[in-house]
Amino acid sequence: MNLQTEYLRAITRRHFFGQCSTGLGAIALASLLGTTARSQDGARPGGMLPKKPMIPAKAKHVIYLHMAGSPSQLDMFDYKPALQKFTGKPCPKEFLEGKRFAFIRGVPNMLGTPFKFAQHGQSGTWLSETLPQFARVVDDVAVIKTMSTDEFNHAPAQLYMHTGASQLGSPSLGSWTTYGLGTETQDLPGFVVLGSGGKTPDAGKSVWGSGFLPSVYQGVQCRTTGDPVLYVSDPRGLDRAGRRDSLDTLRALNELQAEAIGDPETLTRIEQYELAFRMQVSVPEVMDISREPQYILDLYGARPGFRSQAEGADDPRPGYSGKDASFANNCLLARRLVEKGVRFVQLYDWGWDHHGISPGEDITHTLPIKCEQIDRAVSGLIIDLKQRGLLDETLIVWGGEFGRTPMQQNNANSSFVGRDHHPFCFTMWMAGGGIKGGQTYGETDEIGYYPTKDKMDVRDLQATILQLIGLDPWKFSYSYQGLDQRLIGVEGNAKVPPALLA
Repeated sequence: MNLQTEYLRAITRRHFFGQCSTGLGAIALASLLGTTARSQDGARPGGMLPKKPMIPAKAKHVIYLHMAGSPSQLDMFDYKPALQKFTGKPCPKEFLEGKRFAFIRGVPNMLGTPFKFAQHGQSGTWLSETLPQFARVVDDVAVIKTMSTDEFNHAPAQLYMHTGASQLGSPSLGSWTTYGLGTETQDLPGFVVLGSGGKTPDAGKSVWGSGFLPSVYQGVQCRTTGDPVLYVSDPRGLDRAGRRDSLDTLRALNELQAEAIGDPETLTRIEQYELAFRMQVSVPEVMDISREPQYILDLYGARPGFRSQAEGADDPRPGYSGKDASFANNCLLARRLVEKGVRFVQLYDWGWDHHGISPGEDITHTLPIKCEQIDRAVSGLIIDLKQRGLLDETLIVWGGEFGRTPMQQNNANSSFVGRDHHPFCFTMWMAGGGIKGGQTYGETDEIGYYPTKDKMDVRDLQATILQLIGLDPWKFSYSYQGLDQRLIGVEGNAKVPPALLA
């Protein structure tokens, strides 16, 4: 059987034309394979090379801190004294009619925050008592109070935030970034993912997937204990020279396959094997935070070798502790990774879905615990990047997939306090990499239900990130299914707010 002939017989006309732009990859193969020389330890050079930005860039790296489940902006950032007066009173009908909620039914009661607020920094930014350490760096941060989204359930909202589409199949922001800019390091992935909180986000690993882009651009998930990447260590009986010889043989077979059929995923497989070989040396070193001095560990609240009890639990929330160092360790790792040239580092922290149904979803109990887990860590990250001269070239983004309602969720257990999902208005913040810090962007109404000034959509956030890293949000695209696909959508309805930019 001639496999090439059988392949050509099986291919459809639609598939052929869809692959023509990337298939028949002699040029791509030659570029990918490059030189056949090796380094001293036998690793081949090459890999994902850095690319020139489309437009002048303010940032070289991105650290995106996603709080999966969505923090309550009304209990952390958006101070609403008027809402306190309405606490316990039925919600006015104009806030309910024609609206869809994930769990609220009937007429819920309004809910003011149980936490004290104060102004901090020269900017006078309002913060609740849940974020005492963050107050130290608030003048380096732009707090965006008027974020809005089209989705009110976790999985589609997370997909929309990170891929620009609420359905599966589109590339994540990190994948778009490495596709457009490559990476500055050849020994580490260009896009690294770190998780904490005991669970994966509701949308699963699709939020760091490559979608219709070649899979070489998908995020690489690393662990903070044990092997950072599964199977990165050689099995017993196989040394580094033996691994190199086996990869050379496998590479030769894959090259023949690529030349015969031209499948771009074969090229991806070649590069992924080579990257994995290089990572065997580079990853254990960069992931070892015990190499950091004690004062840096204290700055983040990091603890080398810490393993959270939340990992592996069916429901990790009842066991949460404010002293859990998982997120802090990941923030320190993020700094080490961008310092080594990693282009995009994504941190996902699960457990921010506070409906008030159980002890683990209670605003008065669990929200302060989650805030304690991140407060020192994010503050330490900003301080550390700044003192190393890296903050100006590193864009930090923090937030969830939507916000929380000004009303108490009325199907919750009366023993606990919680809020439902709120897509119309929520808070995120950005720092570093071209962002004008020390400001609050946008205004909301007296109860924090709607934006009243400078509304910012998810598309606007995505366009802002792309522009800051040197990718034109409207011209940066990938041809797929007959369309010029873009992170901000094929329509391109997005704006970059000038007031946010330094």
